[in-house]
Amino acid sequence: MTIIKPSDNHVALTSNAAPLAAKSAPAASAQAKTSAAKGPQTAGVAVTVSSLARSMETEGASELAEVDMVKVNSVKQSIANGTFVVNPGVIADKLLSNAQDMLQRTRI
Repeated sequence: MTIIKPSDNHVALTSNAAPLAAKSAPAASAQAKTSAAKGPQTAGVAVTVSSLARSMETEGASELAEVDMVKVNSVKQSIANGTFVVNPGVIADKLLSNAQDMLQRTRI
């Protein structure tokens, strides 16, 4: 049976890694700031969306539920006041109901 001992070079490399990273961090930060200031960069690949995908997108947008802003603001206010009560039973029931709906859709 042969036992391999770790080389001394390995220890030296890892001990030099931290100072090197600390020296290059400000340069990387400056480079990130300048690239962020330039705006988003594209890879130069053209992407096209099929007419079927466009029609599915418009159909899906029309099926979105309307948001009851009165209820949203009420919930926000009760959270801010610390009076919002979470009912885990209701959450579990709705989670199971949504899972059943998703399973039924995949079977069709």
